[in-house]
Amino acid sequence: MEANNLSTGRLPAAFLTPGSSSFIDFLADHSPELLPGNRKLPEGIVEAPHGTTIVAATFPGGVVLAGDRRATMGNMIAQRDIEKVFPADEYSAVGIAGTAGLAVEMVKLFQLELEHFEKVEGTTLSLEGKANRLSTMIRSNLGMAMQGLAVVPLFAGWDEGKEKGRIFSYDVTGGRSEEHGFAATGSGSIFARGSMKKLYRPDLTEEQATTLVVQALYDAADDDSATGGPDMARRIFPIVTVITDEGFRRLNEEESSALARSVTEHRLEQPDGPRAALL
Repeated sequence: MEANNLSTGRLPAAFLTPGSSSFIDFLADHSPELLPGNRKLPEGIVEAPHGTTIVAATFPGGVVLAGDRRATMGNMIAQRDIEKVFPADEYSAVGIAGTAGLAVEMVKLFQLELEHFEKVEGTTLSLEGKANRLSTMIRSNLGMAMQGLAVVPLFAGWDEGKEKGRIFSYDVTGGRSEEHGFAATGSGSIFARGSMKKLYRPDLTEEQATTLVVQALYDAADDDSATGGPDMARRIFPIVTVITDEGFRRLNEEESSALARSVTEHRLEQPDGPRAALL
């Protein structure tokens, strides 16, 4: 959208008129062609890089959201170090699975949506409200999804009202479900979910919860070729984030590598990954 009026050098009236607290609604009214779901696709089969496995788990005091680093295009590895987990705002995060380019663009638009709401209304949305806004954005991408360019994120955050971490999963139509305890999405989700189902406990510490999600990603990579495991040679490790009442925090490379090495070394000794690995 052109921000400057060439004849006067002033902002267009649309920028100065009070309106909706939704930036997406504003964009739909004034430049709908900029919304991802409104773009025209080329004819024929569209093949684009896809992000894969995202996992999340709650613990007393917060929630952990993590993702592997591989993007695939068909049977090829399109990127080995893609980032799939992003802060949505100070107390929430979103992990992306599906068409990588559209997913990253949707996350940036979601971040802007939450920031716009806060500036216009002078307060933040509730976690439930944020989850609903993301659901609406996914639903607007349904046309793209029906052509094979789906985006299926996992949303997690700290609910200040209920004082606990919460997880929300979605389908391609924007259908939203709250997950209790743990969740996974993407091509390796069935294996990651099975891993977490075996290891999860409601009383996990933060350290145990971060170990749990890395173990789940390891198990997913073991059976799903589209999910990337820890790459020690290239120093590419899962992105692990923690959200508590203190806000969003991403584990640094030293912390992520230590977690990945611990899980990998343990699995070399005991490939089946017994429950004791988490204790």
